[in-house]
Amino acid sequence: MEDRSDLYDVYTTNAPPHWEDPQHQCLEDQDNVECLRRKIKYYFMNPCEKYRARGRKPWKLILQIIKIAIITIQLVSFGLSNQMVVTFKEENLMTFKHLFLKDYADGGMDTYAVYKQADVYDHIDYIIKQFGHLHNITVGNHAYKKNGDFYTPLSVCQESYSNASIYPGNETFEIDARVETECFDIYPMYNPSLQETLPHFELHFKRMLSVTVTFVLKAINLQTVRHRELPDCYDFTVIITFNNQAHSGRIKVDLDNDVDINECRDWKVAGASARNIYLTVLFDCLIIVTCIMSLALCTRSVINGIQLQLAYTLYSQNRYDKQVPWSDRLEFLNGWYILIIASDILTIIGSILKIEIQTKVLTSYDVCSIFLGIGTMFVWIGVIRYMGYFRKYNILILTLRAAFPNVVRFICCAGIIYLSYCFCGWIVLGPYHEKFRTLNTVSECLFSLINGDDMYPTFKNMKQKSSLVWVFSRVYLYSFVSLFIYMILSLFITIITDTYDTIKQQQQSETPTSELQIFMSVCQDLPNSGMYRLEENSCFLNCCVTRCRTHQERHQERLTSEA
Repeated sequence: MEDRSDLYDVYTTNAPPHWEDPQHQCLEDQDNVECLRRKIKYYFMNPCEKYRARGRKPWKLILQIIKIAIITIQLVSFGLSNQMVVTFKEENLMTFKHLFLKDYADGGMDTYAVYKQADVYDHIDYIIKQFGHLHNITVGNHAYKKNGDFYTPLSVCQESYSNASIYPGNETFEIDARVETECFDIYPMYNPSLQETLPHFELHFKRMLSVTVTFVLKAINLQTVRHRELPDCYDFTVIITFNNQAHSGRIKVDLDNDVDINECRDWKVAGASARNIYLTVLFDCLIIVTCIMSLALCTRSVINGIQLQLAYTLYSQNRYDKQVPWSDRLEFLNGWYILIIASDILTIIGSILKIEIQTKVLTSYDVCSIFLGIGTMFVWIGVIRYMGYFRKYNILILTLRAAFPNVVRFICCAGIIYLSYCFCGWIVLGPYHEKFRTLNTVSECLFSLINGDDMYPTFKNMKQKSSLVWVFSRVYLYSFVSLFIYMILSLFITIITDTYDTIKQQQQSETPTSELQIFMSVCQDLPNSGMYRLEENSCFLNCCVTRCRTHQERHQERLTSEA
């Protein structure tokens, strides 16, 4: 409190400010100061005050409202389209499991495994037969992929150690750790049986690592045609893996697929005109134009703020020979404009990708979803800026902004303790608890415990094979819950609460809290006083900057002559 700046002293004393003292400044310099002060005060006005001050319509506000509406419509439209794509992929994956996995039941992939050698041959033979008779058994529009005039084959690959002699009874083994791969191709509709196609096929179970069955099927997603969107053609690369890397006597079986979405080569849609199909493309073009306009307006505002910041910094250096604090400098860099600019850029990129998806040039649904999703999120977060113009709602924004540095520092310290518990739980409890098998699951489990979720099952599912580890798990879990819920979480809430109380007291006292606010508070002109219109016509920011620089040069020349 003792190191208050000169600006603050000018405000708190009854003596006239330095820039108003005729012994220090001429009348022209006083006009320049008032010009700069009005410019800065006008910059921090809300759209309604700016309209009363200069009669300028709030184009940015109107444009943002329009942009929020059309971007939300675009996101909902793309979300419904993307939902159909995701549903088609998931349902095809479930179809392949029922078609090619013998005796498969829904939700049984975690326990789907084979334990006998004959069962492994039987399952592989079942896959080959189902693949060969696909046209006769499937209810979907699946077909084989062709390379020219020939169908692509089904591939059976066995990975195993190059050589292994293992004798568990004698506790001896000899193994060559190099892995060799042996593959066979089986064409569809020809010899649809493992024994007929590969009569000499043999699995070396003692040194076998895995058996992979791979094939490609094609399908068309016809449900999109009812939503004014051209159907896509899909290539499903189905991969069935018999995993024997543990050599535990249990071979886990897993089915997965890689999906490639392509533009259909030849198509004809009856009952829907091309005009209706491409209406969404025109709508996306409208969104791109709107975002470009918003980007230009917000960029101009950011540039104006930087120019004002440079003028204010130059003025402070000339008058008081001191640097402006970074907190005051950052006030000119409006974070809301930066957020809107980021959302505009993301939305423009996402809209371009969406147009290419609609016209079947690209099929990057995931990339487009990320751009459109983040862009829309930023747009809606930007709405809080306009809520902040109301005094009661503004306290939330001010509290978040003021508490952010302390929250970041607090999270860094708490994160170190959190990571220490993650590493400790993973290495000690991992072999005895499913939720501690990997670092990812450990972090998810501990974060759930902080929020009071899934607490009892975490205690209960601990295996009691080792009494020492069981006791350690109790100390570990009790100490973590007590530390984070009762201490760290409470301190975190306290930081937010103290910041809220401070901001609330500042609003009630209505006293300036920074040098920049003190500088602006000297100007008592109301927005509808007409002074801002005169200031716009008679004084420009460039003029203020030029005169400040001229004053600085004169001051330096005077100091040089005195020296």
